[in-house]
Amino acid sequence: MLYELRIYHVNPGKMQALHERFRDHVIDLFLKHGMKIIRYWEDINEANNRLYYFVEHDDMESRNLNYERFRKDPEWIEVKRISEMDGPFLNNQESIFMKDVAFFENK
Repeated sequence: MLYELRIYHVNPGKMQALHERFRDHVIDLFLKHGMKIIRYWEDINEANNRLYYFVEHDDMESRNLNYERFRKDPEWIEVKRISEMDGPFLNNQESIFMKDVAFFENK
C-alpha cells in the first residue's frame, strides 16, 4: 500500500471555499476515480493556512492513473473553473509518499 500525504498551502481567504469544494464535489470525484481518503486536517494555527489529507493507493502506478483520470474529468474541470473565478485556492501543493513498516501492526 502507498500512502500520500497531500499538503495544500491555501491562499488567504480561500480556506472555507476549499472546504466547501471538497465537501460538495471533490470527495465524491475522488471516490469515482478510485482514490480512498483516510482523513483531513487543517493547521491548528489558522495563520499557516494549510490543509492536509492522506490518500491511500495500491501503488504509484494506480495513483498516477487515478489522478490523471480525475484531472481530465469534465465535472472536475467545471467545478474548478467555477469555484476559482475569483482566483486560485492554492499557492502551493506538496505530496509526501509513505509505505508501511514491517515492525508495526495496528493493534
